[in-house]
Amino acid sequence: MSDKTKEDSEAVPAPDAEGAEPESAEPAESKQEGQGEPMAVPSSDESRPAPAGPAAKPPKAAKAPKAVKTSRKAHLSVSRIEPWSVMKFSFVISLVCFIVLFVAVAVIYAILSGLGVFDALAGMLTALTEGGEGEEVPINPAGWFSPARVLGYTGLIGALNIVLITALSTVAAMLYNLAADLVGGIDVTLTESE
Repeated sequence: MSDKTKEDSEAVPAPDAEGAEPESAEPAESKQEGQGEPMAVPSSDESRPAPAGPAAKPPKAAKAPKAVKTSRKAHLSVSRIEPWSVMKFSFVISLVCFIVLFVAVAVIYAILSGLGVFDALAGMLTALTEGGEGEEVPINPAGWFSPARVLGYTGLIGALNIVLITALSTVAAMLYNLAADLVGGIDVTLTESE
């Protein structure tokens, strides 16, 4: 053998009988030429295919116990409701309901008026209330279905609803507070969502 092949054979040791990999003389990361950053060099395990058969199975690691998610529960009691906050909340909700009611009545009135329903009703009521032999009954059914009257009554009913709902909600909160002082309030169970 030449001197060069002797040195090469000494630098790389032969694998063991058990199939262990020889350690290379180079580190796992080598520096690129002209740069100070290390370059990743694939290890010999990555470049060689895995052996087949029962010896190829990796050793089984001990399985860690799985963490069981348990939902937390809190048992609370509603012992007091602040009447001032109930009044503000119920006022805002009843005001929104009034606006929805007013817009809904206006849209329905516009649709029915466009279809001629109110004109047909006024004509039918006029025909039914006409007196015979020149008698006139002082009824004006066309005025009943005018937009000002329909929307005016809607506004009046909506305003009454605002006042009544706000007042009744506040009184209900006060009554709840009195009853909660006697019996302890309503028990509530809260569960953490998963």
